[in-house]
Amino acid sequence: MIDALTSAFSAAQQTLFEHVVQPLVFATGGGSILEDAYDATGWLLVGLIQLAVMLALIGPLQRWRPIEVWSDQRAVRVDVLYTLLHRLGLIRVALFFTVDPLWNDLWGWLAVQGVAGVQLDAWVAPLWVGVTDTALAGFLVYLVAFDLADYGLHRAQHHFNWWWALHAVHHSQRQMTMWTDSRNHLLDDLLRDALMVTLGHAIGVAPGQFVAVVACTQLVENLSHANARLSLGWLGARLVVGPRFHRVHHGIGIGHESQGQGTLGGHNFAVLLPVWDMLFRTARFDGGNEPTGIRDQALEAGGRDYGEGFWAQQWLGLKRLLFCKKDRS
Repeated sequence: MIDALTSAFSAAQQTLFEHVVQPLVFATGGGSILEDAYDATGWLLVGLIQLAVMLALIGPLQRWRPIEVWSDQRAVRVDVLYTLLHRLGLIRVALFFTVDPLWNDLWGWLAVQGVAGVQLDAWVAPLWVGVTDTALAGFLVYLVAFDLADYGLHRAQHHFNWWWALHAVHHSQRQMTMWTDSRNHLLDDLLRDALMVTLGHAIGVAPGQFVAVVACTQLVENLSHANARLSLGWLGARLVVGPRFHRVHHGIGIGHESQGQGTLGGHNFAVLLPVWDMLFRTARFDGGNEPTGIRDQALEAGGRDYGEGFWAQQWLGLKRLLFCKKDRS
C-alpha cells in the first residue's frame, strides 16, 4: 500500500514540477536550484492535498455541527492566512534561503567527523518479523517516534516562560477552527522545526517518510482544532486526538496555563496519540465545549493584547519574549 501511494505521489510531483515549478524557476533565473525546487514541489503538493482534504471533509463537518457560531470571523481569516503561508510552501522557501544552508553545513561537518545517527526502522525491524508490508511498518515506527517527540516539545512550550511567550500566539485564538493549527509565531515554528529535523537526522528517517509523517500529523491537527461537535467514543478518544480532547487543551484556564511559578500545569498535550497524556498523567477526557483563549487576554477587562492581525501577533510575541516575566496569569 505504501509503495503504491509513494509511486502515485512521485508521479504527481513530477507532473507538477515539469509543468508549473520548473518553468517558473527558469523564468526567474534559478536554474542552479532545480534539485531543491523539485524537493519543494513535494511539500507544495502535500500542502495542496491537505487543503483539499480540509475543504472537502473537515470544513463541512464544522458547518454541520459547530460548537460555536460567530457573526464576525475576522480572527478566523487571519488563521487562514497562516495556513496558506505554511501549506503553499512560502515559509519553507524562506527557510531554504536562510536556515537550510546552515543546517546542511552542520550535517556535512558531522558526517566528516564520523558522527552518524541510527536507522530506527532497521533497529526495531526484528519486532515485525513476518510482516509483509515492511514499508508501512517503518512508517508507523517513525510516526510514533515523532509523535512522542511532539508531546515532549509541546509540554516544553507550556513549561518555559520564554517559549510560552511565543506559543501564546497559538492559544490566543478565541475562534478556534481547523485553520488554527498553523497559527504560530514564526520563531516558535522555526525552533520546533529545527528540533524535529535534528531528530529526523538522528533516527534516520528518509525524506519521503518524513514528509508523510508531517502530512498525516498536520491533517489530524487540523481535525483536532476543528470547531465541530465530534465524539470519537470512549475507545476512539483514547486512540487518536480529536476535537473534543484537544479543545480541553485550549480551554481558558483549563488545559494549557501554568498553575504557578515553576509548576507545569495543563492537560492534553498530545498531538496525534492520547496515549502519551495517559502515560504521563496529563490526560483529561471530560469537557470539550469550553471557550478557548488565554485567561489574561480580555481587553474589555483591561487584559493583555495578543494582536488581531498577523504582523501584530508576531510583533507582540517578540515583545513578550524579550520582556517575559517568571509569573504568568
